[in-house]
Amino acid sequence: MRPLGPQRDHYWLALSMAKAAGVDLQAAIDEGRFSQEKWAETVQRCRGCEWGGDCPHWLRENHEVEAAPQNCVNAKLFAALKATQEKAPLSELQRS
Repeated sequence: MRPLGPQRDHYWLALSMAKAAGVDLQAAIDEGRFSQEKWAETVQRCRGCEWGGDCPHWLRENHEVEAAPQNCVNAKLFAALKATQEKAPLSELQRS
């Protein structure tokens, strides 16, 4: 088993990856779609990611993307949050 990366570094990597993929984590938290506990799990997964060494370089080259790369252990989570985020405005419009 590979050692976990530094928590602080991976906090910022996960946050940067979510932002690059177009996910507003704070909005997801505020709306109750993403908890602080889930955020802690997300950072923990990032800490153990095999691709972690390449991630900072990738993020420097990719500020805005459609989705996180498949190498990212949180790619599916970020895709799901983004899909929910994109649907939310439509459901709010349908209620009015």
